[in-house]
Order: sequence, then C-alpha cells, then structure tokens
Amino acid sequence: MTSRERVLSALNHHETARIPVDFSGHRSSGIAALAYPKLRRALDLPPAPTYVYDVVQQLAIVGEDVLQRFGVDAVELGRGFALRPDDWTPWTLPDGTPCLVPAWTRIEREPHRWIIRAQDGTILAQMPDGALYFEQTCFPLAEEHGPRTVREALNRTMWTAIASPPGPVDHEALRAGARQLRASTERAIIGLFGGNLFEIGQFCYRNDNFMMMLAGEPGKAHAFLDELMEIHVANLDRFLEAVGPSIDIILFGDDLGMQTGPMMSPQMYCEFFKPRHQLLWNRAKKLANVKVMLHCCGGVRELLPHLIEAGLDAINPVQISCRGMDAAELKAEFGKDITFWGGGCDTREILISATPKQVAEHVRRQVEILRPGGGFVFQQVHNILANVPPENIVAMFDAVNA
Repeated sequence: MTSRERVLSALNHHETARIPVDFSGHRSSGIAALAYPKLRRALDLPPAPTYVYDVVQQLAIVGEDVLQRFGVDAVELGRGFALRPDDWTPWTLPDGTPCLVPAWTRIEREPHRWIIRAQDGTILAQMPDGALYFEQTCFPLAEEHGPRTVREALNRTMWTAIASPPGPVDHEALRAGARQLRASTERAIIGLFGGNLFEIGQFCYRNDNFMMMLAGEPGKAHAFLDELMEIHVANLDRFLEAVGPSIDIILFGDDLGMQTGPMMSPQMYCEFFKPRHQLLWNRAKKLANVKVMLHCCGGVRELLPHLIEAGLDAINPVQISCRGMDAAELKAEFGKDITFWGGGCDTREILISATPKQVAEHVRRQVEILRPGGGFVFQQVHNILANVPPENIVAMFDAVNA
C-alpha cells in the first residue's frame, strides 16, 4: 500500500495495517524553523540549509530524509514550487541561525523589530525583538480611510497578502508544478486553498469589531461575506482547474474555537457560515476528486454536526486540550462521519514538557482511541514549537506505529 492509498483509506474509514502519518503536510502540522536544525542533529542527519517557507509562523521545510525517517504519508502542494536558488534569499532566525526565506517576501529591519510590507508599502506584520513569530498590524476595513472593497483589503492583511510557496505563480506554472509533484511522489498531496470566512472577517475588521458586527449588524456581515464568497468561488474554480487532478485533499481554514469552546453559537454558525461552507466544499468535490479538510483550532464539538452536514470529510488539528474535545468522546460520537486528522499528541503540555517515555505513552493511548475503524491520520496538535525538545519529537513519531 502506498502512502497515498494509506491516507485515502483512512479518509474512507478503513483501518490500515500502518497508521498514516502527517508531518508538515500543511501549515498547521509542521515545525518551527528554530526547532528543525536541532531535530536533524538529534536524528544524526547531516546539516542542511533551513528554508523558512511560512514566514509568518516561522515554519521550516522538512527534508526528504526526515520525512522518510518518520514514515510520513502526506506532502503539501507547495513543496513542488520555489525549487530554484533565486526563489530564496538569506535571512537570520531570532536566535541568530542563518536561513533562507522566499525572495518575494518584503522583510525589513527597523529599530527593535522586523516588519513585512505590502506591495503599496503598508506595514502588514511585525516581529518585535524577543518574539518568535510575526503578528498582524494592519486591519484594513477597520481603518477610517482604508480600502473600500474586500478584494483591496485582502492585499493588506498579513494572512492573505504574505505568500508561501507555491507563491506568486501564474495559472500555467501552478498547473505544471502540481503535475510534476504528482509524478514525483506516492504521498497524498494536500492543496492549501484557504477559503476562510470567519477568519477573514477578523483579519479585515479585527476580531472585536467583526464579532460585534455578526451580533449587532447582521446585514452588514452578510454583505461582507457575500462579497468575499464571490472572490472565493472564482478563486476555487481557477485553483482546482489547475491542480485538481494532482491533489488528493483540499484544505480550507477557519478557526472557530477557543480553549473553552466555540467562538460562536451553533445558531450563529448556521446563519452566517454553514451555507457558505457547504457551497464551497460541495463545489470543490464537484470540480475535483478530492476530500475536503478544514483546519479549525479550538473546542468545536458543538459545531461538528453542522460541519459534517456541510460536507466536511476531515478536521484538524483536533485540539484535545480544549473543553469538549476528549478524543474518546469525539471518536464515539463522530468517528463514523468524519476523519480526525490530528489529536495524536498534545502540544500544549505533553510534547513540550513531558519526558520522551511519557510522550510515547501518551501517543500510544491516543492511537488506541482514534485508530479503530479508520478515520484517523496521525499528526500532533498543530505545529511543533521552537522550544520543544527534539528527543520528544522523535519519541512521538516513533510511537505511532511501534
């Protein structure tokens, strides 16, 4: 069974002899660039340049030797792009380690911070000295003299304007790169689309403003989301026309949960977001032979029935430390209807502070809960952070199929 077959079997709720594993297959299952060289040393692998493909989150490209060592079964579409030396430019990580970042990223040094600018010169994001990630600084639709359209606003928010590979490529280059990646790997390929709805409202208006809009100005919120949907549907059509035959999973994003539960009531989700998610997800399945996955952090148990009804096939990262996200309860209640792409290792407490033995024991318990009947792809809960001990990372992956 190939890696692709293994992943697709899990998504179709068939249990496989070996549990499929994801590590860096999307931008919420990766590893901080600061942690990656330490992991390579712990694995006795030769030194290699650190490529920071997601500058906002400071995530490293994981090398083929590491993917093979951990038996990884999925790969991000972006790994088929930015393959030339001139696609990258030297930079320095916060601890002084040299690295490379995409050449198109407009990173500048100012006193006491790094900044990233938009094409029009607007400062989109900053990373103050002592910080490990970039944070958003521009909320364009909250500004008195900001852009007037959603399309203009998307060029001035950190998460939508700072591109990771595939990066700024035209339609034909996107198609060709996707085909080449498909021909070069037997891993399942994840195409990151995004299609965020709730989050783009937060990116554009700021979280507090957008939440008040949903509650107090529903007409304005619907008008914003309708304009956004026009953009998403057109982009989805173009994206899948180019890469649909080359990918297995299309990844959407919308963080709907907090540590204590959903950010909104099921009623609010059903009014503003469920019909729009359903349109996007069903359209994706009509346009290509893909499974639909949603990246959705936090406690979202109350929303899961609606996400399933809207057409969702898989959810990640399955944040098991949140209220209502007990793995055994989720598996019993929803395991026949959705794939849990994650929940394999808690990154909030276990991975960062437990011993390797404790990490392995925790992983084995999670696997015992989530594996039966398929519908489970192993990944840790979100990205591996900069201060995670490398021996814990090794213990985690070695325990999955031990």
